[in-house]
Amino acid sequence: MTPERYAKILRVLSKRQPTLTVLMDEVNKPHNLSAIVRTCDAVGVLQAHAVPPRGGRLVDFDGHTFEATSGSAHKWVPVQKHEGAVGAVRDLQAQGFQVLATHLSQRSVDYREVDYTRPTCVLLGAEKWGVGDEAADAADHNIIIPMFGMVQSLNVSVAAATILFEAQRQRLAAGMYDAPQLSDEDLRRWAFEWAYPDLAPGYRERGEAYPALDEHGQIQG
Repeated sequence: MTPERYAKILRVLSKRQPTLTVLMDEVNKPHNLSAIVRTCDAVGVLQAHAVPPRGGRLVDFDGHTFEATSGSAHKWVPVQKHEGAVGAVRDLQAQGFQVLATHLSQRSVDYREVDYTRPTCVLLGAEKWGVGDEAADAADHNIIIPMFGMVQSLNVSVAAATILFEAQRQRLAAGMYDAPQLSDEDLRRWAFEWAYPDLAPGYRERGEAYPALDEHGQIQG
């Protein structure tokens, strides 16, 4: 760990937005899943959520195919797995998130009309069938990206980027990137996990607190 590397870790973590996330519901193409995670990293999402594809499993980001698409973003945006979309929606709502389903319905609104400075989760559906009706109904809002072409849908990773950068725009205007959104304790915890990814699992397995790091990112004691 070099001082320069540790300074970058702290700088990036100071911009992370723990109240902005995505829920990928059975997104089954690895390049789309990885591209979404890469966008999450770019806008400051702390961690993402996903329901594995039907009859399959969440992709293994250790594979070279996924690494090439995500640009190593998978190292910085952990993906929490869920059994089903409706349960995940309700869990996130219980944590205070408004859930926005990308879904065309009678209650759909333009994605730019929503207040993304609130704790927000963007629900994205699978490539073929989109967000399921039950999950869309459970969401707080349904949102759409207006389109005027012959094709009436975007690639799911492109849709995710479009919506997340609108969230970034609103949060920048509100000054939400100007000061750390993470508590001091959480920032120190994430900093250790990013700086020492090979050591962190051992401490967790033993139930031990992470050691303190000095200003250069070196383990103290």
